[in-house]
Amino acid sequence: MKTTEDNARRKFLKQMSQAAIAGMALGAPVSSLLTSCKRTIDIPSTADSVILLYMAGGMAHTETFDPKRYTPFSKGMQANDVLSTFESRPTVLDGISFSEGLESIGQIMDKGTLIRSYVAADLGHILHTRHQYHWHTCYEPPQSVSVPHIGSWIAKELGPKNPVIPAFIDIGQRFDVGEGEELKAYHSAGFLGSEYGPFSIPDPTSGLDSVRPPVGMSNTRFEKRHQLYNDLISASKMGEYGSDYQKESLKASMEQAYRLLKSPEAEAFDLSKEDREKYDKYNTGKFGLGCLMAKRLVEQGARFISVSTEYVPFLGWDTHDNGHTRLVDMKKMIDNPVSQLIADLDESGHLDKTLVILASEFSRDMMVEGRPDKKVKEQVNQPDVIEDIKNYGMHRHFTDGCSILMFGGGIKRGHVYGKTSDERPCKTIENPIKIDSIHQTIYHALGIPPETNYEIEKRPFYTTPDGHGKVVHDLLA
Repeated sequence: MKTTEDNARRKFLKQMSQAAIAGMALGAPVSSLLTSCKRTIDIPSTADSVILLYMAGGMAHTETFDPKRYTPFSKGMQANDVLSTFESRPTVLDGISFSEGLESIGQIMDKGTLIRSYVAADLGHILHTRHQYHWHTCYEPPQSVSVPHIGSWIAKELGPKNPVIPAFIDIGQRFDVGEGEELKAYHSAGFLGSEYGPFSIPDPTSGLDSVRPPVGMSNTRFEKRHQLYNDLISASKMGEYGSDYQKESLKASMEQAYRLLKSPEAEAFDLSKEDREKYDKYNTGKFGLGCLMAKRLVEQGARFISVSTEYVPFLGWDTHDNGHTRLVDMKKMIDNPVSQLIADLDESGHLDKTLVILASEFSRDMMVEGRPDKKVKEQVNQPDVIEDIKNYGMHRHFTDGCSILMFGGGIKRGHVYGKTSDERPCKTIENPIKIDSIHQTIYHALGIPPETNYEIEKRPFYTTPDGHGKVVHDLLA
């Protein structure tokens, strides 16, 4: 008869085995082995860790950090007249306002830079996971090789700050929801190997469960299973799933996890150890507690942490209807935790060397799908005359003007970069910036030179396509 303990152990082993096979399959290059890295210059770094706060689903710039003329809801209103469905509120920066509901973040903008001119790529018919893939890897899908996530590049080039804490930690995204396989495609170290892939914490409230064996498993039994797992990876029958390089990389990743399981640093994942008053300040749900976990992990020496509001089709920021009412809740989810995270890192001195980025794959508009000069197939039925509150909001995908926030790690304080038009289409009209420049600026702050590349399939593969990403020095102090 199977006991609860037996079932827990079997589930644990099954999950580890599935992760092994998936890691090898995702990590394996199409033909050749990772062979070289070419670097000729050294760049002094201003940051040694990164926190990416990802607003998954498409955060409307005119409803958040770049508000326009406010038009309150009324039946019979003209949709084309609506640019913002929230009133503007002043920030700590003179002449700069944010949308209502983001007052707390507005009060810490003297510690960072506001980018109002991010332009997302033209990828044809707009699919969230395609643009998310592009944002996180800097490469347009599909590619002939498995492309590394930006966190994996950073983990590979800089290694862990603390040998016990995984160099790349991903918080808040599940893969058993809609488009899960597409999400997995960029949550990967690609050809760099599983050693540099994300340590996944889908739910920060159960974070410690992700870094310890099942309740009831003795140390002796766990040690035996650890050895069995290593033997499994090394077995010849696993060879079909990856090269020797990939198998060694996977073994290294499991050794990393094993060290964490045995270490006191694992308590960084246990939010119950946090002061209750501080916990309550962050507790707006999974995202807010993910920000709290990110703070704790930075304090323990994490290198790259991603905290996502989580992409699930038609939920969260993916506002295909009821845009105004849903953004009221989304703002409550992020406003206090983001501002508290920046304030806490600044107070502890960690912000000086921690680069914090808040971004989304693209923006939204009520009327334009894509960009004004390159419209794509409309995916939302938006009436020209609004009679129902469900149609009051930014429901179409807009790629020609998006907002990004950056803090710490050598970024200018109290700075605004770029501008969008005050009338529809609210597109970028000053200092457009694209994803290769965002990535290269992040790498530059970390001291990773632009010519960094590895030879894959007998060709160099760079951190940005062909190594052409340009650092935006105006963002740096």
